Amino acid sequence: MGNADSKLNFRKAVIRLTTKTQPVETTDDAFWDQFWADTATTVQDVFALVPAAEIRAVREESPSNLATLCYKAVEKLVQGAESGCPSEKERQIVLNCTRLLTRILPYIFEDEDWRGFFWSTVPGAGDEGNDDGARPLAESLLLAVSDLLFCPDFTVQSHKRAGPETEEDMQSIDSCEYIWEAGVGFAQTPPLDYIHDLNRTELLKLLLTCFSDAMYLPPSAENNILNRWVTFFSSTDNRHALPLFTSLLNVVCAYDPVGYGIPYNYLMFSDYREVLVEHAVQILIVTLEHEAGAAAATAQHNLDHLDSLSAYAMEDKELVGPDNLFVNYLSRIHREEDFIFILKGLARLMTNPLIQTYLPNSTKKIQFHQELLVLFWKLCDFNKKFLFFVLKSSDVLDVLVPILFYLNDARADQSCMGLIHIGVFILLLLSGERNFGVRLNKTYSVRVPMDIPVFTGTHADLLIMIFHKIITGGHQHLKPLFDCLLTIIVNVSPYLKSLSMVAANKLLHLLEAFSTNWFLFSASQNHHLVFFLLEVFNNIIQYQFDGNCNLVYTLIRKRHIFHQLANLTSDPVTIHKALEMKKTTLARISRTNSQETISMDGSRPAVPAKPGTLKASLVAIPAIDKLTEKAQVSEDGTMVCLQHNTHSPQITADQNTHTLQPQTAGDQHKRSLQSADTNTSGIAGASDTESNSGRDNEESFHPESGPARRCLSRVAESATDWNPTPDWMVTCSPFSVLFCQVLSWKSKLPLQTIMRLLQVLVPQVEKICIDKGLTDESEILKFLQHGTLVGLLPVPHPILIRKYQANAATAMWFRTYMWGVIYLRNVDPPIWYDTDVRLFEIQRI
Repeated sequence: MGNADSKLNFRKAVIRLTTKTQPVETTDDAFWDQFWADTATTVQDVFALVPAAEIRAVREESPSNLATLCYKAVEKLVQGAESGCPSEKERQIVLNCTRLLTRILPYIFEDEDWRGFFWSTVPGAGDEGNDDGARPLAESLLLAVSDLLFCPDFTVQSHKRAGPETEEDMQSIDSCEYIWEAGVGFAQTPPLDYIHDLNRTELLKLLLTCFSDAMYLPPSAENNILNRWVTFFSSTDNRHALPLFTSLLNVVCAYDPVGYGIPYNYLMFSDYREVLVEHAVQILIVTLEHEAGAAAATAQHNLDHLDSLSAYAMEDKELVGPDNLFVNYLSRIHREEDFIFILKGLARLMTNPLIQTYLPNSTKKIQFHQELLVLFWKLCDFNKKFLFFVLKSSDVLDVLVPILFYLNDARADQSCMGLIHIGVFILLLLSGERNFGVRLNKTYSVRVPMDIPVFTGTHADLLIMIFHKIITGGHQHLKPLFDCLLTIIVNVSPYLKSLSMVAANKLLHLLEAFSTNWFLFSASQNHHLVFFLLEVFNNIIQYQFDGNCNLVYTLIRKRHIFHQLANLTSDPVTIHKALEMKKTTLARISRTNSQETISMDGSRPAVPAKPGTLKASLVAIPAIDKLTEKAQVSEDGTMVCLQHNTHSPQITADQNTHTLQPQTAGDQHKRSLQSADTNTSGIAGASDTESNSGRDNEESFHPESGPARRCLSRVAESATDWNPTPDWMVTCSPFSVLFCQVLSWKSKLPLQTIMRLLQVLVPQVEKICIDKGLTDESEILKFLQHGTLVGLLPVPHPILIRKYQANAATAMWFRTYMWGVIYLRNVDPPIWYDTDVRLFEIQRI
C-alpha cells in the first residue's frame, strides 16, 4: 500500500510540474523534494510515470522548470557524494535522482537548443565561495557519480574498523583501496554484495546516458567531434579514473556466468552481477573511444596512485600518452599475469554461448558478446603488447572459435550485420601478424556444433569453411565484406602447412564462382576477388607446397578454371553478352559443385531475422585499400611497410610481386592436357545491392554498332600497354570504360606459378594413373605428397601482408556500431526509445 501511495505522489508531482506555467523557485524545496525525498520508485516506475510527451512539453513550455529540476537533482547527488550517504534515506534520494536524470537526459540531448545546458554554470551557484560552484553542471554530475561509485556501504564495502560513530571521509578516501574486483592491479577479492551491485548498476546506467550525447549528432566523416562527457570523465580532473578503469575491467574479466555448473541455477537465483558486468563493458567501450583529434596529443599526468598498483608500475615515473586516461591505462598494461587474466576472462565469456550440455538450456547464456568483441578489438588495437601476447600461444584460438561461431550463426540475419563486421575486422587485425597464420595450423578438435561439413583438419580449415558459408549463403548486404574475408585468407596463406580436402574444394569453388564471365564483367571491382584467390594459391605453392597435397590435387582436378582465366575472352561482344546474362541469372552465388556434406550433429542452420526485429543502421565501411596498408615480409621475418598508393591492392600487389607476366599462358594451355571436368556450370552471382549506375548507358552503347567498333578497336590495338586517362573515361561511354578496365587487369592476372605447376604435374599424374591403373585418389595424393617442384617454379615472390590501418571512416563505423548495440541492448528500461537519435537510424525488419 505504501509503495502504491509513493508512486501516486510521484505521479502527482510530475503532473504539477507539467501544468505549471510559471517558474518554480529553486528555493521551494517542498515542491522539488516531491520527486526524490519521499518516494521509493524503481527505475522502471520512473520511466512509466514520466512520459516522453510530458518531458518534451515541459522542455518547450516551461524550460526554466526543467532546468531547475535537473539542477536540483544534480545538487542532491553532489550532496550525497560529499556526505557519503550515511543514512538509508540519503541513499534512496541519490537513487531516485539517478533514475530521474537517466529518464530526462536523452530529451535534453535531442534538442539542439538544450545541448549546451549541462555545460553552462548555474547562476548564483558559487555564492558561498565554493570552487566547485563555478563548475559546469555536467562536470559536477560526473564527479559526483564517480565519488558515489566508491561510497562505503553504498557501492563498496566499508573499511572502517570502529563502531558506526566513525565515518569515512569521502574527500580523503583512497578509492584505489576500494576497487570492485581482484584482477589487474588489485589482488584482494572484496566480498560480494548484491545491493552494492544494484547501486553500481544504477549509477553506471546514468553514466551511459550522459555519454550518449554522441547519439544525437549525425555521423561525421572527419570524426573530430569530441564527446565532452567522455573527455572530462576520463581526464585528470576525475581523481577516480584509475580505480574506475580497473574496477570495470576486473568486474568484466572475472565474471563467470556458469559458476559451479549447477544445472538451471540461473532459473532459481537472480544474478545481479550479470547486469553490472553488461553495463561495465558498455561503459568501458564508450570511454575507450580514442578520438582521432587526440591521437597525436600527449600530456604528462601526475599519477599518485599509479605506483600503488603493481600492474601499472612503469619504467618511467611520469606517464606520457593520450589525454584519455582510460586509453592511456589500457595501453600501458604489461604484466603477463594481467594479460592471462584478461584473455582467459574474455575467452570464457565469448565461449559461453557455445556451451553444449546434455540437459537442454541448463546453462546460463550471456547476451553481451557484441560488446565483448568491441572490447577485445580495443585491447588489441591500443595495447600491442597484449596483441603479441594473444598471438604467441594457441590461446588466440580460444577467441577465434567463438568469433567464427558468431559469424556463421549470424550470416543470414540482417539485424546482425554489425556483429559480422566486427568479427571480420578483428580477424583482419589478427591476420596482419605472422603468428596468427602459424597458430591456425593447430588441429581443430573442439567440435562446436556449426552447420558446416564434418571435417578433420586444422583451425585454418574451419576459418575457410566459415568464410565460404558467409560468401555463398550469407545475407546480400555482406558483399562489401568479400574483399576483407579474402584478404584475411591471403594474409595467412603463406603459413598454412596442410589444408584439408574440404577446405581446398571450398577455395576452388569460390574461384570458379568469381571467374565466370558474367560475374567478372558485372562490376568494375569484381576481378579483385579473383586476384585475391590467385594470390592465396601462389603463396601456398611457393611457401607451403610440401604439406598441401590436397590443395595441389584440387588445383589439378579443377585446372580448367585456370585455363579459362588464361584464355579469358574479353572482346566487346563477349562482355556485352555477359552483362545481358546478368539480368537473367540469380543474384546469389550458388552452392553447386561446392560439395556440401552433412553438417555437424547438434548444429542449426542460419536463419533470417524474425519480422519486426529492430536493427540500427551502419555507415559504409571504406574500401579494402583504405582499410589496410601493405607490408612486405623480409627474409628475417620482419615486416617493412610499403608506400601507400590509391591503386587497387590486388593489382598493385601482383605488379610488385610477380616479375614475370603470364604471357605464355596460352601456349601452356595448348601444351597441357584438357581437363575432363569441363561440364561445371557458371555459379557466381552479383549481390542485389550492387550498383546499377550507368546501366542504361551500357545497354544503349551496343558493342556491335559502328561507333563502338571504331572506338574499341583503337583501344584494343595497344591493350596491354595502355591505361585510360581520367579525361578519356569522362568522354567515353560506361561500356567503353568497362572494356578498357577489363583489358588492363586481364594482362596482370598472376597465373604463371599455377600454370607452371600444372604444366609439370598434370602429365606426371596422368602417366602414373595410366601406368598403375589408379582409380583411388588416395594413391594420387600419396604421389603428390612426395613430389617436389624445386627449381621448376618461378622465383618465389615476396610475401605481401595487408595490415589493418586505423582511419576516420572506420572510427566512425565503430562509433555508430557501438552506440547502435548499446541502444538496442538497453530495453529495460528503454533509455533512448522514441528519442530523436541522429547517429544512426533504428529500422524494423
